[in-house]
Amino acid sequence: MFQSSGSTLQPANFGPIPISYGSTPDHHLRSGCNGRTKRAIDVVGAALLITILFVPMLLIAVAIRLDSPGPILFRQRRIGFANLPFETLKFRTMQHRAGRIRTLRQTSRHDPRVTRVGAVLRRTSLDELPQLFNVLRGEMSLVGPRPHAPGTCAGGKPFELLTPRYPARHEVRPGMTGLAQVRGLRGETETEEKLLRRVEADLEYIENWSLWLDLTILLRTAKAVFGNQNAY
Repeated sequence: MFQSSGSTLQPANFGPIPISYGSTPDHHLRSGCNGRTKRAIDVVGAALLITILFVPMLLIAVAIRLDSPGPILFRQRRIGFANLPFETLKFRTMQHRAGRIRTLRQTSRHDPRVTRVGAVLRRTSLDELPQLFNVLRGEMSLVGPRPHAPGTCAGGKPFELLTPRYPARHEVRPGMTGLAQVRGLRGETETEEKLLRRVEADLEYIENWSLWLDLTILLRTAKAVFGNQNAY
């Protein structure tokens, strides 16, 4: 999906993102990634986006209510910073009865559980907008590794058992978007390889974090999610 040359990372289809590579995670970098400056940007950015997107979010809520019975928001337990669980928020994109099934099952392409409005929301990632409130609450960041639901598997194995490096993802707040997402690494993780590629991208982000990298990822996100066929 990407090529590297020197200090320049070239994500597939999205142009170069400059990164100064490091060898192992550095405490200073992790501290910056969890620091006050990044947190201040998260709070200001989330509050500004909620203000700007209030009317579109309201219209989405109305569309969900008219399209199918059930709650407007979908809540799911995810693992966040320091391995602490939290309840992530999304616009509901599936039939309400599907949410009552206790067996954890990832969404697949052409999933019959997805509603008509939900299909549009998932394809454009607009279903993620309520996570701006997770950012305000300090449970998430605008940029970081995407949070996973406990017990999710790839290739029949739980995520956390596939690589010893997996727990390092939880040394920072999870993000609404991240380096893996702008590289096109989205959608169902039905194989071990897909999960490992995402983990490597997440750890690369942590090792090389900077405010400039966050800004670059945010600017690339809109193009990535609207042009990516792996979102469903």
